[in-house]
Amino acid sequence: MTSAPARPLVVLPTYQEAQTIDQVLTAIRRELPAATVLVVDDASPDGTADRAGAMAAQLGRIEVLRRHGKAGLGSAYRAGFRWGLDRGFDALLEMDADLSHDAAALPELVAPLAEGADLVIGSRYVPGGSTPNWSLPRILLSRWGNRYAAAALGLDVRDATAGFRAYRAAVLEAVGIDRVRAEGYGFQIELAYRVARAGYRVVEVPITFVDRTLGKSKMSTRVIVEALVLVTGWGVRDRLRGPAASVGGALRHRRR
Repeated sequence: MTSAPARPLVVLPTYQEAQTIDQVLTAIRRELPAATVLVVDDASPDGTADRAGAMAAQLGRIEVLRRHGKAGLGSAYRAGFRWGLDRGFDALLEMDADLSHDAAALPELVAPLAEGADLVIGSRYVPGGSTPNWSLPRILLSRWGNRYAAAALGLDVRDATAGFRAYRAAVLEAVGIDRVRAEGYGFQIELAYRVARAGYRVVEVPITFVDRTLGKSKMSTRVIVEALVLVTGWGVRDRLRGPAASVGGALRHRRR
C-alpha cells in the first residue's frame, strides 16, 4: 500500500479574497493540520496578501507568493505547484479561497493518495455530491460541459472542471505541469486529461459545492468558451493521431 502524504501543500489562488481568507486559512489548519498553505495572490487591491501574511504569523506554515498582476487561475496554479515541487512537497492540493469548497472535506480528499490514487477530484457529480442552490441553467451548463469534455476526450471523469483536488507530486512532474497553458476550466480539464491519459489512477470523491456569498464570482463567458474550444481541439487532434492510450481504466468512485 502507498504511504500517506507526509508533506501536503494546499495551493490557494486569491484575487480580492480579503473577506474570506482568514476563515479559509483557519479552516484548512483545523482540518488538515499537517499541511502547509501557499497563498498565490495576484496583486489583490483589497489587501488579501497582507491578511494572509497576518494569518501566517498567527497560524504558522502559511506562505504568500505575491504576483505583480492578475495573470489567471491556471497561471496561479502552475506557479504554486512549481513552488511546491521545487521544495519537496509530496502531495499538492488545490481549492478555492471563497468558501465554495468545504475544508472539512480535505482529509477525505487526501486519503485516497495513501491507497494508490494519483489524482483525487472532489466531485459534484458522483453519488453523494451536490450543488445546492444552483439555478437550473447553471446546473445544465456545468453538467453539459463535463459530459461534452468526457465524450470528446474519452475521459471517464464526471467532474473534470472541478477545482477541489489532490495530486501526487511525482505525477504532476511526470505529466509536465509546466507545459499546461490553459486557464480556468480548461486548466482543470487539461490536467485531468494528462493524468488519466498517461495511465495514472484518478479517483472522484463526492463533495458539496456551495456558491460564494461574499465577493464576486470569477466565472466568465470567456473562460467557458476557452474551455470548449480547447476540449474540441484536443479531441480532434487525438482522433487524427489514431487510438490513444486508455484514459479511464483505473478510475474508481468512492463514497464519503
